[in-house]
Amino acid sequence: MRDLSRCVHHPAVSQDGFASLAVPTYRASTIVFPDAVAYANRRYRGPDGYSYGLHGTPTTRTLEAQLSALHGAERTVLLPSGQAAITVIFLSVLLPGDKVLIPDTAYPPVRGFCTNYMKPRGVDCVVYDPMIGADITALIDARTKLVWLESPGSTTMEVQDMRAIADAAHASGALVGCDNTWATPLLFKPLDHGADFVMEALTKYVGGHSDLLLGSISIRDLDLRQRLKDTMRMIGIGVSPDDAALALRGLETMGVRLAHMGRTALEIAREVQDLPAVERVLHPALPGCPGHDFWKRDFAGASGVFSTVLKPETEPALEAALSAMRIFAIGASWGGTRSLIAPMSVKADRSVVPWTEDGTILRISIGLEDPEDLRADLMALFKALEPAR
Repeated sequence: MRDLSRCVHHPAVSQDGFASLAVPTYRASTIVFPDAVAYANRRYRGPDGYSYGLHGTPTTRTLEAQLSALHGAERTVLLPSGQAAITVIFLSVLLPGDKVLIPDTAYPPVRGFCTNYMKPRGVDCVVYDPMIGADITALIDARTKLVWLESPGSTTMEVQDMRAIADAAHASGALVGCDNTWATPLLFKPLDHGADFVMEALTKYVGGHSDLLLGSISIRDLDLRQRLKDTMRMIGIGVSPDDAALALRGLETMGVRLAHMGRTALEIAREVQDLPAVERVLHPALPGCPGHDFWKRDFAGASGVFSTVLKPETEPALEAALSAMRIFAIGASWGGTRSLIAPMSVKADRSVVPWTEDGTILRISIGLEDPEDLRADLMALFKALEPAR
């Protein structure tokens, strides 16, 4: 072999005695085969076989297996983001003439996808009251193929009666999917409560450091897994093994991060609910939050995200008060080490259950800073809002 060939062909080295705790990051587009017969038969390698880097490497398979174990799932597939995971579920099970039900509290891009993409292609989207429970039966007909849940609801934190909704959907032959990003599998396991698909934005608590975009779908039915993989292959979706490696690293500390954030968030939520600038606090673990009884029944705990509804008269002082915060950053995501706060308005996104309160909603994500620093920063914010009353 000449030098130019030696530059391209890597020598084999012994791995005897090498044992690392870290999962190797396997970067690959091309997967090579030992002979022509193996290449010709690559489609028969099974659902977990390797054929091309887009469809999986040992790094992504390890993350899939770990998420499956946490959810009690048979398989997990990885997507480039949480929204991509939702859209792949919808594209895999809905055809022209079908109907999907989504809660009024769903992540706004889900409603946008239904309105702007699915509806023009013949799929009807019906929005329902997230607190409907078993009464959802009245909205389900033979055309309904998927009932979607997001619990707690985006921004306003309503916890749904998942078991009642899933039972009603399955009685009519519809599938059930759930966005479980807020809880993670450590606090809630939707597959145990009737979900067919559980989706999570791994960008949030699994990644945990605000530096990756990734989503997942976990299932128990291998036929559904095949439908998801077929859709992903047809539209060319895969994930980076480097992002998967970051998620694997984040998973190792998610338990301690989530416990700390959840404890601190609940303490702070209780402390701010009676402040003069605050109309009410929306936190599933507080009795005043819609669906609190379902949270208490089904969830193992609370994560670090909650919302406060401000009194309308705070509005003139809000922009300056937010800009003066020292510890909290203003940002739309959550689940990372840094604490975040985001002013939100949901009125325009609601169509079934109108949002009647006029004050701005502050969505708060508690991070890993010292709780006393977080308290001081928030109390300064709410104090600055008091004179505007």
